[in-house]
Amino acid sequence: MDIVPHYLRFLRGVIDSQDLPLNISRETLQDNPVLRKIREGITSKVLSELKKKAESDKEGFAKFWGNFGAVLKEGLCEGVPNKEKLLDVCRFYSTAGNELTSLEAYVSRMKEGQNEVYYLTGDNLDALRQSPQLEGFVSRGVEVLLLTDHVDDFWVNVVADYKEKTFKSITRANIDLDQFGEGKKPETEKETPAQTEEEKDHIANLISLLKASYGEEVKDVRTTSKLTDTPTCLAIDEHGMDFRMERFLMEHRQLPKRAAKILEINPTHPLVKLMAEKARKSGASDDIKDAAQLLLDQARIVEGETITDAAGFARRLAAFMVRGLS
Repeated sequence: MDIVPHYLRFLRGVIDSQDLPLNISRETLQDNPVLRKIREGITSKVLSELKKKAESDKEGFAKFWGNFGAVLKEGLCEGVPNKEKLLDVCRFYSTAGNELTSLEAYVSRMKEGQNEVYYLTGDNLDALRQSPQLEGFVSRGVEVLLLTDHVDDFWVNVVADYKEKTFKSITRANIDLDQFGEGKKPETEKETPAQTEEEKDHIANLISLLKASYGEEVKDVRTTSKLTDTPTCLAIDEHGMDFRMERFLMEHRQLPKRAAKILEINPTHPLVKLMAEKARKSGASDDIKDAAQLLLDQARIVEGETITDAAGFARRLAAFMVRGLS
């Protein structure tokens, strides 16, 4: 038995104990109850001291977290008995600012009626802050944790909740942001009238055409309130696998192929409105089909997905640029 759990392997020190029998085999010593008590005591004490350090010296703890944060979070993947204490020590970047935040502070800033701790995983913090997935959350002041360590893809699937608040990826397609209000709109859109029933019918018609055009390339097409400045994004269903986890398993040949994603469209975006009007007038024309494929490929690029037909993407994009510049 190790004196400390694997996620505290960065510790160095000497333990003095008069209770351990030294004239027995290593195998017998590993099952000794005294050793187990030492392990539990050290683990609890270290986590307690780390929490004190985090609260009293934020700058110093931020440096420590930068070196050993990913190692500590490995403990969350193991379903450790000290899960709550370990979560109290963990620090994360979020949309609330540029400094690390604790889960306790996140919960204190949650919106009324919010029951989930929202998060987004990715490889780069700057890229995450630019993700279209955040637009609706930021406009409504709903904070999102930004997770960039590879271990984050694993522990969020092991740890169900924190203080009765469940963890939820914002890439899920069933998030209802309307419960938090309409959100702030860009200055140019403040006078935009509400969507009429006729416009809703046009969008519904466009969605039908998009579904027919994509076939099995996507699982579904639906509108979303998640987007404000971007026309489309990819999403996954409630029990689907997050984008980065899927890429990880694909790279290690643990998945035969990528799962079809849900394409979410922003019904208030000018491009979507133009497509809806064009589809109303000309139906499933070649222009609509090309625009539909460009929308899907654009959403794939943003999420780091592979474009299945790169040559076709280049051809369609060039054709639209020629028409736009003519």
